[in-house]
Amino acid sequence: MAIFTHVTVGTNDLQRARNFYDKVLAPLGYKRLNDLGDNGSIWGESAPEFFVLKPANGQPASFANGGTISFAAPSRAAVAAFHKAALELGGQDEGAVGPRSWHPTAYAGYVRDLDGNKLAAYCFKPE
Repeated sequence: MAIFTHVTVGTNDLQRARNFYDKVLAPLGYKRLNDLGDNGSIWGESAPEFFVLKPANGQPASFANGGTISFAAPSRAAVAAFHKAALELGGQDEGAVGPRSWHPTAYAGYVRDLDGNKLAAYCFKPE
């Protein structure tokens, strides 16, 4: 059984967020599954897993200090493609693509999206 039903981040510019996530999540095998009108969109492999929404309370979206959302990547090349796409679309580098010392086969790249949310892509397959 999965530990989460889905993860959500907020955005202040839905069209920019849709463009960003369409391109950044594609190398990982995720696609946009549904749009919620002017309120948000949903991505996943085949089921809703990742939501980007305008905050329901009408206040500006903000990111979590210390929070990171990490996506599963099918390969090390997909990690690199995720990271490269994010930077090309205006995301900020938060950790170069490469091995991570906390696990023998961890390979990751970190970025911040256009609203400041910290994202990572991880592959645990051996080189």
